[in-house]
Amino acid sequence: MKTEELEKVGNANMARRSFLRYAGVGAASVGLLATAACHKNYYHDYSPTAGVDIGSGDYGILNYAYALEQLEAAFYTQVILTPYSGISDSERTLLTEIRDHEILHREFFKAALGPNAIKGLTPDFSKIDFSQRSSVLGAAMAFEDLGVQAYDGAGYLISNPDYLTIAGKIVSVEARHAALIRNLIAPGSFAGSDVVDTTNSLNTATEIKNVLAIANTYLKSKVSAKNYGYTA
Repeated sequence: MKTEELEKVGNANMARRSFLRYAGVGAASVGLLATAACHKNYYHDYSPTAGVDIGSGDYGILNYAYALEQLEAAFYTQVILTPYSGISDSERTLLTEIRDHEILHREFFKAALGPNAIKGLTPDFSKIDFSQRSSVLGAAMAFEDLGVQAYDGAGYLISNPDYLTIAGKIVSVEARHAALIRNLIAPGSFAGSDVVDTTNSLNTATEIKNVLAIANTYLKSKVSAKNYGYTA
């Protein structure tokens, strides 16, 4: 399904919900970021062949998060549009809620960044068999774990404490998603040793360059982070 169609379906399903209802961030935060996004000292590169670069500074990190939220929103929108064989009512409900969260996160960053936002990305889910439960939940686990690790790995790069607070609220929701998906696959595996350091009980963190190298395998529109050591 084309990105435009995914957007249309997702937005229609979200019409009954208030903006940022599940994201854990308030309208004041939207205003804060939208005002900041009007500054002209930020840039990002884009060309049809080179893809898009997130830029630098706090806006660069916000665009980084926006790129990942676009990927997750598109994935869960497709999951609900084409449910896997044997999906239960409870699984459908849970995955629909996650879809709604991810759409709200995506729309939050898009609105907050305004003209400084990177373009809408085109997903490539050809490696995922959406008819098979194991394929869908396996991909969901990979996306959720990667998302949490991405926020944890980039948090220290945010200089504005207000932005950091917002990122903390969103990653808390992403961690709930990750735990839920893991339990759907294997009950009791919500905090596996592959994602939580058993020595100090801290979630693992991943650098921007490593996150984007994985994320780009599911994107036709490649994302670079030249200021953070990664070119797609």
